[in-house]
Amino acid sequence: MNHSPVARSLSLVIAAAVLGLMTACSALKPKPVPPPAFFSLDAGPAGAAPAARALSNASASAAPTLLISAPQAGAGFDSQRIIYVRQAHQLEYFAHSEWVDTPARMLAPLMVSALDRAGRFRAVVATPTAASADLRLDTEILRLQHEFDGVPSRVRLTLRATLTDNATRQVLAQVDLDTRADAASPDAYGGVVAANHATAAMLQALAVFCGQAAEQWQARDPGATKRAVGRL
Repeated sequence: MNHSPVARSLSLVIAAAVLGLMTACSALKPKPVPPPAFFSLDAGPAGAAPAARALSNASASAAPTLLISAPQAGAGFDSQRIIYVRQAHQLEYFAHSEWVDTPARMLAPLMVSALDRAGRFRAVVATPTAASADLRLDTEILRLQHEFDGVPSRVRLTLRATLTDNATRQVLAQVDLDTRADAASPDAYGGVVAANHATAAMLQALAVFCGQAAEQWQARDPGATKRAVGRL
């Protein structure tokens, strides 16, 4: 049976309408969000402390013990989100890239390892611990950000370190360690690699700061460590 021109036209209109409806429904479906990429802060081999000055047996037994408190982070820098800055005072975040943990928590074991390798302390321990210690190191991340105010972009890490006499609660020394590293590419991965370089440089500076402050503490009160050793 032959279809009339009107019937054929009506069929074409219906087919076009159905196709249009299907296209519209497909457009309304939310696009799948790619899973975030996770990155670590580990500093790599470059995170090793400067070459340790060998201690004699007598010096090693008299060297102070160091307790490292859990690092803190300033407002905006206490999350797993990777921060970048295009203009002053405005923090932005990479959409699909994150740290595997907060920078402060990732930094804690790196500091313990670097300060232990520095060889200036009889022992280096981290909180929580029941062990007693002569000196305590408190730290705070003031900034860890990928800055796009120049070419190449760079990562800036600023850490405030405070060394305290654990017995007297007297602050012995405080410093803001500010390190920067150029990013090889203007993206999250380039920033992560640069952040690890900046962290390595910061750990070296931290080891020097703590070692010098500990030596000054011993020089002011040579019997302090001996008294602490006697309590262990």
